[in-house]
Amino acid sequence: MTERPNPSNGYHHEHTEILLSSFRHWTRRDLITTSSDIISNARTLFTSTTIVVSHGTEDDPIFNYGNASALELFELEWDDFTRMPSRKSAEAVNRTQRANILNEVAKNGFSESYAGIRISASGRRFQIADAILWNLLDNEGRYCGQAACFDQWEYL
Repeated sequence: MTERPNPSNGYHHEHTEILLSSFRHWTRRDLITTSSDIISNARTLFTSTTIVVSHGTEDDPIFNYGNASALELFELEWDDFTRMPSRKSAEAVNRTQRANILNEVAKNGFSESYAGIRISASGRRFQIADAILWNLLDNEGRYCGQAACFDQWEYL
């Protein structure tokens, strides 16, 4: 996924389907109200006010998706966001806590009610609350990354 989700690339509907189906698999709930139109679902997720991000399976996982609300909150353009190691969304002092919750998610599939401090590209710190983190599974059920969503946050 090299360019920002838009109509010409179907809003990265393939990845969106993984995000949505994996969320449903672990939580037994829908992340968004879906329709039978996968591109419409991808557009809905990308334009949602709920922050949604995901990273891949690299040794130092790189963000591979951030919806428009996430890009705005983290103060990054798509190209910069999708080149950034996800650990850099937390200040160094908070990275151990972040790593611990990601390890828990890797073992259990998902976690709810996570809270933590994150930092934007300009250095603005913000507290997130009630975040849901989940493992991403491809169409064959193989682990292919992790995602998070939250709609409660405040600048510190």
